[in-house]
Amino acid sequence: MSRKLIPLQVSDASAFAKSLRLQLSAHQGLPSHLQFLNMLARAAGYGNFQSLRAQADPASGEGIAPTAAPVEDTEIDRKHIDRVQRSFDEKLRLLRWPSRRMDQVTALWILWSQFPAATEMSEKEVNTLLRDRHLFGDHALLRRELCEFGLMSRTRDGRVYRRIERPMPIHAVTLLRQRSERQTH
Repeated sequence: MSRKLIPLQVSDASAFAKSLRLQLSAHQGLPSHLQFLNMLARAAGYGNFQSLRAQADPASGEGIAPTAAPVEDTEIDRKHIDRVQRSFDEKLRLLRWPSRRMDQVTALWILWSQFPAATEMSEKEVNTLLRDRHLFGDHALLRRELCEFGLMSRTRDGRVYRRIERPMPIHAVTLLRQRSERQTH
Protein backbone atom coordinates (compact mmCIF):
# COMPACT_ATOMS: atom_id res chain seq x y z
CA MET A 1 0.00 0.00 0.00
CA SER A 2 1.43 3.36 -0.99
CA ARG A 3 1.27 6.42 1.22
CA LYS A 4 -0.41 9.57 0.03
CA LEU A 5 1.92 12.54 0.07
CA ILE A 6 0.63 15.45 2.13
CA PRO A 7 2.30 18.75 1.24
CA LEU A 8 2.93 21.26 4.00
CA GLN A 9 3.48 24.87 3.00
CA VAL A 10 4.17 27.64 5.51
CA SER A 11 4.18 31.34 4.76
CA ASP A 12 6.64 32.26 7.54
CA ALA A 13 9.29 29.68 8.45
CA SER A 14 10.36 31.67 11.51
CA ALA A 15 6.83 31.82 12.97
CA PHE A 16 6.41 28.12 12.13
CA ALA A 17 9.61 27.21 13.97
CA LYS A 18 8.72 29.36 16.99
CA SER A 19 5.23 27.86 17.24
CA LEU A 20 6.62 24.33 16.95
CA ARG A 21 9.28 25.07 19.58
CA LEU A 22 6.67 26.46 21.97
CA GLN A 23 4.44 23.42 21.52
CA LEU A 24 7.34 21.04 22.05
CA SER A 25 8.55 22.88 25.15
CA ALA A 26 5.03 22.77 26.65
CA HIS A 27 4.73 19.02 25.94
CA GLN A 28 5.78 16.57 28.65
CA GLY A 29 8.33 14.11 27.30
CA LEU A 30 8.72 13.00 23.71
CA PRO A 31 5.50 13.37 21.68
CA SER A 32 4.04 10.36 19.91
CA HIS A 33 3.99 10.22 16.11
CA LEU A 34 0.41 11.52 15.95
CA GLN A 35 1.03 14.22 18.58
CA PHE A 36 4.01 15.45 16.58
CA LEU A 37 2.00 15.47 13.33
CA ASN A 38 -0.66 17.55 15.11
CA MET A 39 2.02 19.96 16.38
CA LEU A 40 3.39 20.38 12.86
CA ALA A 41 -0.08 21.04 11.48
CA ARG A 42 -0.95 23.56 14.23
CA ALA A 43 2.34 25.40 13.70
CA ALA A 44 1.39 25.74 10.02
CA GLY A 45 -2.01 27.20 10.93
CA TYR A 46 -4.25 24.13 10.71
CA GLY A 47 -6.43 22.88 13.55
CA ASN A 48 -4.77 19.47 13.57
CA PHE A 49 -3.20 16.92 11.24
CA GLN A 50 -6.57 15.62 10.11
CA SER A 51 -7.57 19.04 8.75
CA LEU A 52 -4.18 19.32 7.00
CA ARG A 53 -4.69 15.89 5.45
CA ALA A 54 -8.25 16.76 4.41
CA GLN A 55 -7.08 19.99 2.79
CA ALA A 56 -4.48 18.04 0.81
CA ASP A 57 -7.28 15.78 -0.48
CA PRO A 58 -10.20 18.06 -1.35
CA ALA A 59 -12.13 15.05 -2.67
CA SER A 60 -12.48 13.77 0.90
CA GLY A 61 -14.80 16.67 1.77
CA GLU A 62 -13.32 17.00 5.25
CA GLY A 63 -11.41 19.83 6.86
CA ILE A 64 -10.74 23.41 5.98
CA ALA A 65 -7.58 25.00 4.72
CA PRO A 66 -6.53 27.90 6.94
CA THR A 67 -6.31 30.18 3.93
CA ALA A 68 -9.32 28.74 2.15
CA ALA A 69 -11.87 30.78 0.27
CA PRO A 70 -15.33 31.15 1.82
CA VAL A 71 -16.65 27.85 3.06
CA GLU A 72 -20.09 26.29 2.72
CA ASP A 73 -22.31 26.82 5.77
CA THR A 74 -22.52 23.05 6.25
CA GLU A 75 -18.83 22.97 7.22
CA ILE A 76 -19.20 25.60 9.94
CA ASP A 77 -20.34 24.53 13.40
CA ARG A 78 -22.95 27.20 14.15
CA LYS A 79 -23.51 25.94 17.71
CA HIS A 80 -19.82 26.34 18.45
CA ILE A 81 -19.79 29.89 17.06
CA ASP A 82 -22.92 30.80 19.06
CA ARG A 83 -21.41 29.39 22.28
CA VAL A 84 -18.19 31.34 21.83
CA GLN A 85 -20.06 34.48 20.85
CA ARG A 86 -21.99 34.35 24.14
CA SER A 87 -18.62 34.48 25.94
CA PHE A 88 -18.03 38.00 24.56
CA ASP A 89 -19.88 41.26 25.19
CA GLU A 90 -20.87 43.84 22.54
CA LYS A 91 -17.38 45.42 22.75
CA LEU A 92 -15.76 42.03 22.06
CA ARG A 93 -14.51 41.69 25.64
CA LEU A 94 -14.30 38.16 27.00
CA LEU A 95 -16.91 37.84 29.76
CA ARG A 96 -15.83 34.43 31.05
CA TRP A 97 -13.31 31.71 30.25
CA PRO A 98 -15.22 29.03 28.28
CA SER A 99 -15.30 25.55 29.79
CA ARG A 100 -14.84 23.61 26.52
CA ARG A 101 -11.32 23.54 25.10
CA MET A 102 -12.61 24.05 21.55
CA ASP A 103 -14.40 27.22 22.68
CA GLN A 104 -11.32 28.40 24.59
CA VAL A 105 -9.19 28.05 21.46
CA THR A 106 -11.62 30.09 19.36
CA ALA A 107 -11.76 32.72 22.12
CA LEU A 108 -7.95 32.87 22.08
CA TRP A 109 -8.01 33.49 18.33
CA ILE A 110 -10.45 36.37 18.86
CA LEU A 111 -8.12 37.87 21.48
CA TRP A 112 -5.12 37.23 19.19
CA SER A 113 -6.84 39.24 16.44
CA GLN A 114 -6.87 42.28 18.74
CA PHE A 115 -3.08 42.33 19.17
CA PRO A 116 -1.10 44.47 16.72
CA ALA A 117 0.69 42.51 14.02
CA ALA A 118 4.49 42.63 13.68
CA THR A 119 4.89 44.59 16.91
CA GLU A 120 7.04 43.80 19.91
CA MET A 121 5.24 44.44 23.18
CA SER A 122 6.39 44.44 26.78
CA GLU A 123 4.70 42.18 29.33
CA LYS A 124 3.10 45.29 30.81
CA GLU A 125 1.61 46.27 27.44
CA VAL A 126 0.30 42.73 26.89
CA ASN A 127 -1.23 42.71 30.38
CA THR A 128 -2.88 46.09 29.78
CA LEU A 129 -4.37 44.96 26.46
CA LEU A 130 -5.65 41.71 27.99
CA ARG A 131 -7.11 43.50 31.03
CA ASP A 132 -9.01 45.75 28.62
CA ARG A 133 -10.22 42.77 26.56
CA HIS A 134 -11.67 40.55 29.31
CA LEU A 135 -13.91 40.95 32.36
CA PHE A 136 -13.18 37.93 34.58
CA GLY A 137 -9.92 39.15 36.12
CA ASP A 138 -7.28 36.65 34.99
CA HIS A 139 -5.07 38.27 32.34
CA ALA A 140 -2.18 35.95 33.31
CA LEU A 141 -4.23 32.90 32.27
CA LEU A 142 -4.96 34.48 28.90
CA ARG A 143 -1.35 35.55 28.35
CA ARG A 144 -0.08 32.07 29.24
CA GLU A 145 -2.68 30.36 27.01
CA LEU A 146 -1.85 32.60 24.04
CA CYS A 147 1.83 31.65 24.37
CA GLU A 148 1.27 27.95 25.05
CA PHE A 149 -1.10 27.62 22.10
CA GLY A 150 1.51 29.24 19.85
CA LEU A 151 -0.39 32.45 19.05
CA MET A 152 2.19 34.64 20.78
CA SER A 153 5.87 34.26 21.41
CA ARG A 154 7.85 35.64 24.31
CA THR A 155 11.52 35.90 25.04
CA ARG A 156 12.95 33.53 27.61
CA ASP A 157 12.97 36.29 30.24
CA GLY A 158 9.35 37.24 29.42
CA ARG A 159 10.16 40.84 28.59
CA VAL A 160 9.20 40.89 24.91
CA TYR A 161 6.02 39.45 23.42
CA ARG A 162 5.04 39.26 19.78
CA ARG A 163 1.96 38.01 17.99
CA ILE A 164 2.75 35.01 15.80
CA GLU A 165 1.24 35.52 12.38
CA ARG A 166 -0.92 32.57 11.41
CA PRO A 167 -4.06 32.20 9.34
CA MET A 168 -7.16 32.23 11.54
CA PRO A 169 -9.40 29.15 11.68
CA ILE A 170 -12.72 29.45 9.87
CA HIS A 171 -14.78 29.53 13.08
CA ALA A 172 -12.92 32.55 14.44
CA VAL A 173 -13.10 34.30 11.06
CA THR A 174 -16.84 33.60 10.85
CA LEU A 175 -17.44 34.93 14.37
CA LEU A 176 -15.54 38.15 13.64
CA ARG A 177 -17.33 38.53 10.30
CA GLN A 178 -20.73 38.18 12.02
CA ARG A 179 -19.73 40.80 14.61
CA SER A 180 -18.61 43.17 11.89
CA GLU A 181 -21.84 42.70 9.93
CA ARG A 182 -23.93 43.40 13.04
CA GLN A 183 -22.06 46.64 13.73
CA THR A 184 -22.55 47.91 10.17
CA HIS A 185 -26.33 47.32 10.27
